[in-house]
Amino acid sequence: MTLFTRRRLLKTAAVAGVGGVGLAAMARLGGWAAAAPEQVLLKTAKVQATFMDVGPTRDVLTYGEAGMPPVLRMKKGEPFAARLVNAIDDPTTIHWHGIRVPNKMDGVPFLVQPYVYTGDHFDYAFTPPDAGTFWYHPHCNTLEQMGHGLTGVIVVENPSDPKFDAEAVVNLRDWRLGDDAQFIQQFRPRDAAKTGTYGTVRTANWVDQPQFDAPSGGLVRLRVAITDVTRIYAFRVEGAEAAVIALDGNPVPHRFSPDALLLGPGQRMDLAIRMPDEEGAIVGLGDIRGTKPKTLATLRATGASLKRDLRDLAPLEANPVQEVDLASARHIALSLSATAENVPSDSICGTLGYSFWAINKVPWPGDTPDPTAPLAELKLGKSYVIDMENLTPQSHPMHLHGMSFKVLSSSTRQVQPVISDTYLIQPNEKVQLGFVADNPGDWLLHCHIIEHQKTGMTSYVRVV
Repeated sequence: MTLFTRRRLLKTAAVAGVGGVGLAAMARLGGWAAAAPEQVLLKTAKVQATFMDVGPTRDVLTYGEAGMPPVLRMKKGEPFAARLVNAIDDPTTIHWHGIRVPNKMDGVPFLVQPYVYTGDHFDYAFTPPDAGTFWYHPHCNTLEQMGHGLTGVIVVENPSDPKFDAEAVVNLRDWRLGDDAQFIQQFRPRDAAKTGTYGTVRTANWVDQPQFDAPSGGLVRLRVAITDVTRIYAFRVEGAEAAVIALDGNPVPHRFSPDALLLGPGQRMDLAIRMPDEEGAIVGLGDIRGTKPKTLATLRATGASLKRDLRDLAPLEANPVQEVDLASARHIALSLSATAENVPSDSICGTLGYSFWAINKVPWPGDTPDPTAPLAELKLGKSYVIDMENLTPQSHPMHLHGMSFKVLSSSTRQVQPVISDTYLIQPNEKVQLGFVADNPGDWLLHCHIIEHQKTGMTSYVRVV
């Protein structure tokens, strides 16, 4: 007798196509009852944490009872469920950054879901279609809530991925703390109108320079997520051979060394690192941007050498992202600029009270009950190319919710045709981003330097 496990049913349905009817639809039609996934509890909490020698910091926000928000592990193509319970004073939500979720699961208040007020809860449920490194954070009062700690990493696993000897996950973020280790003002208007307000204390996994042990001569998968609200990084690996194997959750077409690789808030990087053969040897992940280079995290070689070879590492499996049809694609012009409309807008969800930035000359903070008209109305299943131009002297990590795009061209540099959800556009750069509008709903498009987002550099597209 054939044993039909849930995994086997998923595999059979995927191969056979189930006559165009998905697994959930089969359950609804009464063929059988789909097993619900175990629900993850994400309860917001206000805690103390130690980032400086002078003592603990009060009013740190997290999910859980203490410490950094947990690394959430999901499986590609398998249902995931989480209950957000709000135990802090502010309304909140969760956005699953980079994961192509159904629109009602996207966590954007006013646009797609109601607030989760103090004492209330909201149930999220979706099936991640893509494997890779992603992250989660509020989309309400984001500067305050993210700045105080509500940023966690997501790992979506694919059983067909190549085998590594070790894996480490690194959550990079700053904290705005004074000399007494307590929070100071999250932003300064003069900085919000430029690059953004930087933190005073830098951490990886909420500590200074965490160290991970890995087998000597082994291959390590280092997953790095920039969950900071402002800082742009220039990465370099010292002490070992390393290759970028994925960016923003998707395999890169051609692996390359992370030598001064620039990535901004919201972006992720997967590195394959070949550990040194000598036990005790140290490998450093550093940020070399600016005048004060910093070692972010280290790996220490342990045991006898496994004598692995980075060149033998099999490629990652591509995610099922539809290919843009350039011949039929409609083009969407998008310009990023400053704005003279220095007027505060009404909101109870963290508006900063200024308008410094705009998309197509419209400043919208993205958290008002009466949003502006969509940037564009898109037809479901059709191909589009965003012609994005940065008219400002600042860099902007532009993030598209709900869909993935392919980087097609840049006016300033050679680019790989990577699949992504966040693109760090440089000053005076023009870039083309192609995608298929394959996810119905209203989807935000905004800068992930949160001060830029909250002072006008936000819009959305509507897919119908």
